[in-house]
Amino acid sequence: MPEPSSFPDSFSTELSGVSTQLSQINTLADGVSRSITNAFRSAASDGKSLNSILGDIVTSFSNLALKAALQPVGNLISGFVENLFTATNPTLGGVQAFAKGGVISSPSYFPMGGGTGLAGEAGPEAIMPLVRGADGSLGVAGRGGATTINFNVTAPDAKSFTASEAEVSAMLLRAVRRGTRAS
Repeated sequence: MPEPSSFPDSFSTELSGVSTQLSQINTLADGVSRSITNAFRSAASDGKSLNSILGDIVTSFSNLALKAALQPVGNLISGFVENLFTATNPTLGGVQAFAKGGVISSPSYFPMGGGTGLAGEAGPEAIMPLVRGADGSLGVAGRGGATTINFNVTAPDAKSFTASEAEVSAMLLRAVRRGTRAS
């Protein structure tokens, strides 16, 4: 009968990942030891001095270390240059247009006249097109559709409804005037 594990599954997963890393380190160490052995073997057969062999090994290791260290910097610079060209010419990259508005749901950088802007850093943000009104004011562009105004008039009978007709007409006129001023 198998013994129940006293460790959670996540620990087993982590342990498996560590085993994989150790295996990769072991493979790299074998490669390094083969390289050093081959260097000493060729030195003995070619008659090189120990100082020359060690110098070649140090040069090889420093070249490997330099390549590994500079790779992230190279990736950063190439990404920056790519973003720069994409920002100056939208046809070069995946540009999303917001002429009709939209939502930015993750942090996004964009160029501005005085530097770089950031939107969506604290959650979804809306982009809304603006229009200048007849009076010069700037506001959010409307959809341009029809406006529906509903009046509910409650009257106990038809005679009292007819009596309130002038009042309902005045309320409707005021609502239309307010709507005209707002647009």
